[in-house]
Amino acid sequence: MLYMAARILNVLNSEQDPSQISLALCFSMIAGLTPLMSLHNLVVLFFVLFLRVNLTSFLIGLAIFSGIAYLLDPLFHITGLALLSAEPLEGIWTRMYNMPVFRIERFNNTIVMGSLVISLVLFVPVFFLARSGVVKYRARFLAWMNKTKLAQAIKASTFYRIYTSLPVKGFRL
Repeated sequence: MLYMAARILNVLNSEQDPSQISLALCFSMIAGLTPLMSLHNLVVLFFVLFLRVNLTSFLIGLAIFSGIAYLLDPLFHITGLALLSAEPLEGIWTRMYNMPVFRIERFNNTIVMGSLVISLVLFVPVFFLARSGVVKYRARFLAWMNKTKLAQAIKASTFYRIYTSLPVKGFRL
């Protein structure tokens, strides 16, 4: 748990663009809220590897959203059932089920359908909320922390100079 907290701080304190961190978090939301062994998660993984997103944020977010998914399964089931049993959409679902690629995707499962739709609806709002959170964290908390006497004392130490000269990325005070 402490290791994960340190990794989160490392990502937040890094000089990486906040958009890359929040995009990784959004992709991890899709992969984490939906069943892991789904075809659309291969597409998500392709985007994660193709686009410049923070892999650490993606992996941490995947672990967090996978845990949250079990709590939200009743909501996913209700949403998926409502979508799959809607009469106006019946023709679309029939055509999709008759295509092999969509049968492999298991869209006829209420939890798969509900979790994918909810995660896609939340994608844009979570992106902007996460980006705003990272920017505010860096502007307020990190700036305040750098002004404290403890941080200044640590930065003045020989240990800190050695720490910053190492090639391994760590979180910066």
